[in-house]
Amino acid sequence: MTTYYTSEHEWISVDGDVGTVGITTFAAGKLGDVVFVDLPDAGKSVKKDADMAVVESVKAASDVYAPVTGEILEGNSAIVDAPAKVNEDPEGAGWFVKIRLADKGQLSGLMDKTAYDAFCATQ
Repeated sequence: MTTYYTSEHEWISVDGDVGTVGITTFAAGKLGDVVFVDLPDAGKSVKKDADMAVVESVKAASDVYAPVTGEILEGNSAIVDAPAKVNEDPEGAGWFVKIRLADKGQLSGLMDKTAYDAFCATQ
């Protein structure tokens, strides 16, 4: 599985034509304690860079953007029921959705871990 990162602090781990999407550890740290998550329904189409979910923390509410165009296959109900999972393991059990990628070519515009870490150092 290969993981990519966006400048809006989302990550996507791709296995075949399915990507698992969440927010990065950096983003979770900036947000503070997550208290609410609103996820899209399975079957919904999302477009690259469009908002697809909402995460609210004690500090702010933020949109979560789709890193690729595709169809939502599944939302992580565990983080809806227990939003703190996003803070506990943002790049693991705190994932948001699984997306069937419409165009794997869109991944080429995303960052790898090294580039993302360098990007975060400038934030």
